[in-house]
Amino acid sequence: QVELAESGGGLVQSGGSLRLSCAASRPTLDHYVVGWFRQAPGKGREGISCINIYNGTTYYDDSVKGRFTISRDSRDNAKNTVLLQMNSLKPEDTADYYCAIRIDADDCTAQELCLTGGRGMVDYWGKGTHVTVSS
Repeated sequence: QVELAESGGGLVQSGGSLRLSCAASRPTLDHYVVGWFRQAPGKGREGISCINIYNGTTYYDDSVKGRFTISRDSRDNAKNTVLLQMNSLKPEDTADYYCAIRIDADDCTAQELCLTGGRGMVDYWGKGTHVTVSS
């Protein structure tokens, strides 16, 4: 069992920035694929940014490309944490944001995890953090 805890959500004005964190209950994410997903009111869940920790490849949905950056926390005491830096936020980025992991990085690319919306690919989900971007 792996528990995921998201943090960093909140209210920000359009054009502002937030950094979301996803911390796992295991000491490292070395062989995992980690994704950030969001669900806006009345819409389905979408994968916006995913990273294969094992080989470093990343994927971004077109809606966030160039504005969001996914990375692994580089601090020695945070090898279990993945970050999502969100810049130039827009009102349409308002949503609940979830992180999720697939434990086996050998049979899942970052793109696959995101494009499937996590369906059938995710082993564990976090409980989410809410982001509101005001206009």
